[in-house]
Amino acid sequence: MEDVIGPENGFSREVEALSGVNPSRCIQCMGCTGVCPFAYAMDIQPHRILRMIQLGCREEVVGCSAIWICVSCHSCSNQCPQALDIVGLMDALRETALDERRRIPQRDILMFHRAVVESIQHHGRTHKLEIILRYKASTWKWLEDLDVGLKMLAKRKLELTPSSVEDTREIREMFARVWEL
Repeated sequence: MEDVIGPENGFSREVEALSGVNPSRCIQCMGCTGVCPFAYAMDIQPHRILRMIQLGCREEVVGCSAIWICVSCHSCSNQCPQALDIVGLMDALRETALDERRRIPQRDILMFHRAVVESIQHHGRTHKLEIILRYKASTWKWLEDLDVGLKMLAKRKLELTPSSVEDTREIREMFARVWEL
């Protein structure tokens, strides 16, 4: 932990500079954790991540699995009474972990994130079935969670064909600029 505890610590300022989110604005209402569909699987729940950033617990936060389990669904950000972009904050934490070449606690989770990005790159938005198929193809875990997939299909939670934005050219150009960096 750093010498300075609270909103003036270097880690809190670093996170704010990367994400545009001021972690000291979090009032610990726990609304983000309450609506997170994956909070049960996280080693550190979203509200605790914000508190740990406030306290300067850099190593614990950047090394946790929760930043990788977050699927950027925006439930937390939509629930936050302070309108904090928690998804943007999680993105910044993942970026920090990658820049520092940290070990990713869940080996296959990076493949899942890549599948999401590829879906957005291709259609301009996510296509859940495509993401699942790309992920399963990269991990060779075809039958794992098959029962969940079939239930989602039965409840029409998975579209068989993707919907796309009208002009994917702009999306492709944006990704081309990012990949040049």
